Amino acid sequence: QVQLVESGGGLVQPGGSLRLSCAASGFTLDYYAIGWFRQAPGKEREGVSCLSTSDGNAYYANSVKGRFTISRDRGKNTVTLRMNSLTPEDTAVYYCATHFTGQYGLSGCRVSVFDNWGQGTQVTVSS
Repeated sequence: QVQLVESGGGLVQPGGSLRLSCAASGFTLDYYAIGWFRQAPGKEREGVSCLSTSDGNAYYANSVKGRFTISRDRGKNTVTLRMNSLTPEDTAVYYCATHFTGQYGLSGCRVSVFDNWGQGTQVTVSS
């Protein structure tokens, strides 16, 4: 059964850090793009960071550049989003998602491209 499970969300103070993990089961992440997306109340879901395993291309939204880092653990078949210097504006439900790219990879991080989604994990940044 193909499944993505996010973990690592929680409550953190402004300026703090969190590490989100997305565990894939039922398939390996080779030749996939893996993305982290978020949706705040009343807002559309947006791409935060995406990684293309075929070519190593990584995308970051302007709002998180320099603060967030996406990485893959091949052995554990997981993708991690390290989030530093968090602000209240980062508060949202964070989802991971995948899209099969084959050998050609993927650039960008558009919600509409990704077709396999996890259930989401809540991140709240508040003092």
